[in-house]
Formats: sequence, structure tokens, C-alpha cells
Amino acid sequence: MTDRDDSAVDHPADRDGGATDRPGDAAASTDVGTVGATDGPAVSRSGNTFLGDVWVNFKRWNLKAVRNPFVLVVSLVQPIIFLVLFTEVFGNVAGDAVSRGIPGISYETYLVPAIAIQVALAAAVTSGIGLVNDIEEGMFEKILVSPMNRTAVFVGKTAAEVFRIAIQVSIILGLGVLLGAEIALGVLGALSIVGIGILFSLWFVALSNSLAVLTKDQESTIIAANLLQFPLLFLSSAFLPLETLPGWIQTFAAFNPVTYGVDAARSIMLDRDVMTVIEVTAFDGALNGVVPGVAVLVAIDLALGAIAVYLLSSATSSKVQ
Repeated sequence: MTDRDDSAVDHPADRDGGATDRPGDAAASTDVGTVGATDGPAVSRSGNTFLGDVWVNFKRWNLKAVRNPFVLVVSLVQPIIFLVLFTEVFGNVAGDAVSRGIPGISYETYLVPAIAIQVALAAAVTSGIGLVNDIEEGMFEKILVSPMNRTAVFVGKTAAEVFRIAIQVSIILGLGVLLGAEIALGVLGALSIVGIGILFSLWFVALSNSLAVLTKDQESTIIAANLLQFPLLFLSSAFLPLETLPGWIQTFAAFNPVTYGVDAARSIMLDRDVMTVIEVTAFDGALNGVVPGVAVLVAIDLALGAIAVYLLSSATSSKVQ
């Protein structure tokens, strides 16, 4: 009678429904968890696939833009003002300079590719502003601690912005045609110019988001982005042929991404090679202007995109507070 079955002992933990841990339980649990983490398959950050995370962020940023269309309207109105003012106010003077460099085309036709690149640049500026808003509202911190793939977060956000940029560039091309511009290759040429605008925008989207992560301040991001925007536009081949500009501007334009984007888009617009900073003769006609421009833009996109992904991937909740 003195020998009792251990299973019949009424432990305090049993009476409390197992709420009190017995000595060694925590250690045993830790050991089991360690073994599972070590011996089992690698655990992914998210139950979603990479594309699933991209889609979630793509929808989120488009919905955010629809709910606050003011920024989109401003980024579109400014290039429209430039298009109307430059063609109507400076068209005669600038048209003479263009005719000396590229005979037989109107200033409207010459200018529209530059305005298409400008609207892509202006829209890309807003990318970092949106990220700063997320940081200031605490949403970015929540994303950092979520199981979503961080590269997918950046890709989804960029895809949403690229979608909007494509629509805005298309609007500019349509308005340009109404003002008298001619797209030599028709609809195919228009789609190609939209593609160039998207490719051009990617490097500034990456730069804008990098500035947002580094500054964590909306005013600083806006000032830094706008400080770059106008010098890049005016110190390029956007509004006048480079040969009509001072030598120091021509030198700067050779290292300016805007020059390569504008010249590539303009080569498609005119269906002829108008690349002014790189001489290529390996292809036929417009491709001699398009291919080097695209190659330079792809290289810049990859470099700055990698930096943006690294900054977003290495960010922690403590760094963005």
C-alpha cells in the first residue's frame, strides 16, 4: 500500500490545468525547439510566395495612390505646363535651334520625348515621399517585423509606381500629338517610348527610396529629390540640341542619365539616330541611338536598385523609429 503509482500523484500543475511548469520543462521545450530548427527544413519568412508578397504590395500602393491622388496630379501637371509653355512661348526661338541641328522636324516633336522623361522623373520623386510617410506613420516598422520578403516589398512598391508612370507618360504622348507632335513609328513607337520612360524612372525610384530610408524625413527627401530634378533636366539634351549649349553643359550631359533617356526616346520618336554623347554604328537607324541609351539606363538601374534593396533589407525597426 505504500507503493503508489507515480501517475496517480496529484501534482499541483495537474490541478491548475498545466499552467505551472515543472522544473526542466522549459529546458526540455528549448531543446525540442532547437532540434526542430536544426534538423527540420529551412523555415521561410512568409507563408506567401515571393510573387504573392509582390502582389500584396502592388495592390497596397495603388490603393494608397487612389485614396490620395493629389501627389499624382501634381507630378503630371508640372510636365504638362512645361510642354505647353515651351511649345507656345519658346517654340519659335527654340525651333530655330532645333532646325539647325535636326532639319525638318517641329519643336513639338522634338520636345515631347523630353517631357515624357520629365514626367517619369517627377513621378519617381514621389516614390520616396510615400515611403517616408510609411516611416512616419509607423507602417514601415510593421512591415519590417512582418514575415514578408523585403525584396518583394520593394519590387511590389516599384511595380505600382511603374504602372502609374506608364499611364502618365501615355497621357503626355497623347497631349503632344494633339499639340502637333508626330511619332514616326506610330503606336509601336509610342509604346516603345513608354517603355523607355519606365526604364528611365527605375533608377530615380531606387534613389528616392534610398534617400527616404537614410533621411527618414519627408522634407529632407523632397528637398534632396527636387534639388536633383531640375539641374538634371536642364543640363541635358532635353530642351535644346547639345551643340547649341555651352561646352561645360555638354560635358556634364555626357554623364547625365537624363541625356541617355531623352536621346533614346527621341530616336524612337523621330525614327533616326539622335544620340549625342555616344557614337554607335553597329546597328541600323534609330537603334544606334536606342541601344546605347538603354544599355546605360539598365546599368544605372541595376546599381542603384541593388543599393535600395540592400538598404531596405538591412533596415531594422530600431533604425526607422
